[in-house]
Amino acid sequence: MAVATQQSLEELCINSIRFLAIDAVEKAKSGHPGLPMGAAPMSFVLWDRFMRFNPKNPAWLNRDRFLLSAGHGSMLQYALLYLTGYEDLTLEDLKQFRQWESKTPGHPENFMNPGVEITTGPLGQGLANGVGIAMAEAHLAAKFNKPDFPVIDHYTYVILGDGCNMEGVTSEACSLAGHLGLGKLIALYDDNHISIDGSTDLAFTEDVGKRYEAYGWHVLVVEDGNTDLDAIQKAIETAKSVTDKPSLIKVRTTIGYGSPNKADSHDAHGAALGAAEVEATRKNLGWEYEPFVIPEDALSHWRKAIDRGAKIEEEWNQLFDRYKEKYPQEAAELHRMHEAILPEGWDSVLPTYTPEDKGEATRVQSGKVLNALAGVLPELIGGSADLAPSNNTYLKTFPGDFQKDQYENRNLRFGVREHGMGAICNGLALDGSGLIPYCATFLVFTDYMRAAIRLSALSEAGVIYVMTHDSIQLGEDGPTHQPIEHIASLRAIPDLLVIRPADGNETSGAYKVAIETARGMKFGNKTLPSLLAFSRLAQPNLPNTSIEGVAKGAYILSDSDGTPDLILIGTGSETQLCVKAAEQLRGEGKKVRVVSMPCWELFEAQDADYRESVLPKAVTKRVSVEAGTSFGWSKYTGSEGVSVSIDTFGASAPGPVCMEKFGFTVDNVVAKAKELLG
Repeated sequence: MAVATQQSLEELCINSIRFLAIDAVEKAKSGHPGLPMGAAPMSFVLWDRFMRFNPKNPAWLNRDRFLLSAGHGSMLQYALLYLTGYEDLTLEDLKQFRQWESKTPGHPENFMNPGVEITTGPLGQGLANGVGIAMAEAHLAAKFNKPDFPVIDHYTYVILGDGCNMEGVTSEACSLAGHLGLGKLIALYDDNHISIDGSTDLAFTEDVGKRYEAYGWHVLVVEDGNTDLDAIQKAIETAKSVTDKPSLIKVRTTIGYGSPNKADSHDAHGAALGAAEVEATRKNLGWEYEPFVIPEDALSHWRKAIDRGAKIEEEWNQLFDRYKEKYPQEAAELHRMHEAILPEGWDSVLPTYTPEDKGEATRVQSGKVLNALAGVLPELIGGSADLAPSNNTYLKTFPGDFQKDQYENRNLRFGVREHGMGAICNGLALDGSGLIPYCATFLVFTDYMRAAIRLSALSEAGVIYVMTHDSIQLGEDGPTHQPIEHIASLRAIPDLLVIRPADGNETSGAYKVAIETARGMKFGNKTLPSLLAFSRLAQPNLPNTSIEGVAKGAYILSDSDGTPDLILIGTGSETQLCVKAAEQLRGEGKKVRVVSMPCWELFEAQDADYRESVLPKAVTKRVSVEAGTSFGWSKYTGSEGVSVSIDTFGASAPGPVCMEKFGFTVDNVVAKAKELLG
């Protein structure tokens, strides 16, 4: 065919996105074709004229990050990756859209495809992740850049939809982004006014632009996002020129653009167009090609991204080589972080304790560990949802807050934004630069951030969740603040390590596990999040607790000679009750083993012989002690065992009184044990 004109070449490139999406959704008989059809022009302009990336090296440190927050339109991202030459995604993969074991799942998954930075599905999470990624860029640029050496200098681009703007998590995260003035965060809002129910007028009539302006964002509008490529380009250029605010570009589009009968309708949102409408759309847009066929002119233009990306990265490599010569220490540290390598001997700073050491709340001991680790792990960054004094998460050894124009600091102030905080930390972890983020609140408020925690586990994001006030021992604030079912529900999330340390040694052990797991040093090199649950009130430092024991999930704390008559299993602050109850029972001639079980998931990861050595099947008399629901404990107590637990809401009273009234006493543990022993 004749060489296309520039204008028709642009149309071919844009329609290549549209019809890859149409054809994949049609073949799967499942998916969301409308968003890719409407967002194709802005995506073409962004990826062709602005994005800095190398398809041959998707993990290049200084690449621009692209996030599809409206993840239901995943074929948009898959089409872009295929067209620009990402080798891991083939045309055959596109043909297997939404099929078993395909590389093209219904929503983008970061662990499946190089070039997909984050897992997006629940709406709004992607934009909130983008705030975290932009924070990572700002922090590393402030820390590592030198005059004439902008080694960290990339943008975070997000495409979001109406649904993302309806979800509360974006409000939390974008409010913080505006406060922080994250100028390298640019969000393109696919403003098509359609959701699954129909027109957004049914439930969403606010002025989104004014809302973002109130957050402190720079807001632009592109009135015709269907055909006015120059206006899209100008808007992105303007957004890049505003360096002290994040930018929202409202791009007015038509969902399902090109479909004669389903465009601008919810019919184009969440289902295949149907064979007849696909044919009509081909005719309407002048697309003369068979399904999954891309004209050579368009593909050749798209694939220019390969040479362009290689050149951009090579220029950066040369810059980094010069940087390395002039600033070898900084270059080595940046490289180590990016490669997820921990410093030699980092864990030597972890505090250890003896029973003679003064007992403290594990939340206090947690703060000591964080401050010790901050000195040897510059990649550690985090904060609390307005509870730093209670959570003990402030890095006193490195004072100073991460604020606008103070991005080099590592203390993050999230405000009362638990859900946004979790999603932001996922972005910090998945940025790919090597940061290890932590975030904190009271354990009960994981209710507000469960979606983000679940996505941490699914996305293999090495976030450390620091949760304090972990039981009815919290006391006077009462049942609204006393977590009962939370630990059990969190343990139900796959690939999340939930750790309740009993004392100072186990607190250090919990952090050792969390840091190593955040660096992919366990579980088949998977990077996983950890949730550490700490007590409000002081606990004694128990005999025989250890850092090493925590890594096994459960271990023998004390034992009697010979086969035990009874096993007491404790976790968190309740482990001390098991220790004291065992002493009393042994004084009465009973053979008792005490097992500390800070982490179910780690225990299950041990081999069968080890698990049998700790909890032998022959010993069926078992008592578990945990100030939370009994749900799940039967796995370890068995049919003949019992749980000292709480299956009702708590009450407002001093913490020790709550513990006593709900049966968390040595006398009650002894009584339950004697009942079992007959």
